Amino acid sequence: MEEWNETVEKWQELMEKGHYVQLREELNEENPANVAEFLEELPADKQLFLFRLLSKDMAAEAFSFLDNDTQEMLVTSITDTEVRNIVDNMYLDDTIDFLEEAPANLVSKVLRNTDRETRALINRFLHYPENSAGSLMTVEFVHLSKTMTAKRAMEIIRKNGLDKETIYTCYVIDDKKHLVGVLPLRTLLFADEDKRVEELMEEDVISIATLDDQEEAANLFRKYSFIALPVVDGENRLVGIITVDDIVDVIDEETTEDMEKMAALLPSDEVYLKTPVTKLARNRIVWLCVLMISGTLSSAIISGYDAILSQAVQLAAFIPVLTGTGGNAGSQTSATIIRGMSLGDIRPRDILRVMGKEVQVGMICGVLLAALNFIKQTIFSPSTDIMVDLTVSVSMGFVVVVAKAMGCVLPIGAKVCKLDPAIMAGPLITTVVDAVALVIFFNVAQWLVL
Repeated sequence: MEEWNETVEKWQELMEKGHYVQLREELNEENPANVAEFLEELPADKQLFLFRLLSKDMAAEAFSFLDNDTQEMLVTSITDTEVRNIVDNMYLDDTIDFLEEAPANLVSKVLRNTDRETRALINRFLHYPENSAGSLMTVEFVHLSKTMTAKRAMEIIRKNGLDKETIYTCYVIDDKKHLVGVLPLRTLLFADEDKRVEELMEEDVISIATLDDQEEAANLFRKYSFIALPVVDGENRLVGIITVDDIVDVIDEETTEDMEKMAALLPSDEVYLKTPVTKLARNRIVWLCVLMISGTLSSAIISGYDAILSQAVQLAAFIPVLTGTGGNAGSQTSATIIRGMSLGDIRPRDILRVMGKEVQVGMICGVLLAALNFIKQTIFSPSTDIMVDLTVSVSMGFVVVVAKAMGCVLPIGAKVCKLDPAIMAGPLITTVVDAVALVIFFNVAQWLVL
């Protein structure tokens, strides 16, 4: 980090002193991601100047790493010729990523500066559903015919591989473009030149359909440690591949979205410091209203048990402890279950096994917490009625068991209903468990105290 800060200071000094030739040389030798990071730290006018200072190749590569706002500003400001150079030198999937977020006027500007073939490909990709495998794939890959020899296959890779996103895995198709196998470059390198590709390829191919969700693609990458995944249409014809760098972005997006939902926020892919205060408030107020309204359920339950509270006033002091413990227990379980489902370890059909395990965990935790609470109250609050202490402790044991059960049932139930399980976490499950905890507490009190 310190080395990077020194590099940035050096580049800024070169800009201030007008040593643009040296700055251009250094930037063109730098990693494109670092160049993009440096660009984003500059004012808009300097961003445009510096971007034009880069070579065509570096400008295109760095452009793909910039945030959406900077990309839009640059495309708005540069000439049609410069736009054409960027599109010609960018990988198609990076171009699609930009256009999916860009306003219509910028999409039009880009499309009119592309050749007919590229324009047709872009339009086809833009028609795939958002967050589908088809919208994520690239067409820059190496495909081989199963009838060609290993020697011919290597010639094709040498000729076309430079412009492809990856050459480490080659895909084998038949004369109708059906995906019939995969051939690792390592196998090809050490193969006899006269051997045919169909003798060398692996026929057991794992692929994904264009309309499948990108999260499913991420699960396949995670499970099989792929560096690329073939994408096929409804007739098993190879139409593209998804590379691991795109999947890293997907995993990051999905994780961020789940975290926001678990914290009762509307998902947003905007950078925090660049997001207007009004939009931040709008993303939060919806769920805050929902939780506030649902929280009135707890108030209604307490009101319904006024008679019990009036006869044993000491019970009221323990409501926060009881609801807090139940909420924490439920959140722990829901977070574990949601993670398990996102990794594919837990499926809806496992609900009985999961529930059985969580109930056992709840019983162990509930008994220990109940005992600890009773001992704490006896030692540090001897003035409290012992039956009140017993009521709170017994209630706590039951609440923890129920909270653990609800913490697994609600996320799995959401999955069955085709909802994101992440919404059944954090504040939402805490609100539900609070209401259940109060019902248990007052019924136990009615049994033991009154």
